Amino acid sequence: MSKRDYYEVLGVSKNAGDNDLKSAYRNMAKKHHPDINKTPEAEQTFKEISEAYEVLSDQNKRARYDQYGHEGVNSQ
Repeated sequence: MSKRDYYEVLGVSKNAGDNDLKSAYRNMAKKHHPDINKTPEAEQTFKEISEAYEVLSDQNKRARYDQYGHEGVNSQ
């Protein structure tokens, strides 16, 4: 299974700033948190959202992701 683009996961543009990322993460996390959303896929979606935010909110990881995609951050 291929991973979705992290920017797509959070619904932000590639030039989104820190505040945009944080706001998008919080909104998506509230909507898909397994304690709130009881659908079967909620836990996996929440993990995907958290992973996307972890990478995009860290400038070094984000730079590697922007240059190399998932391979740039998964090969650490």
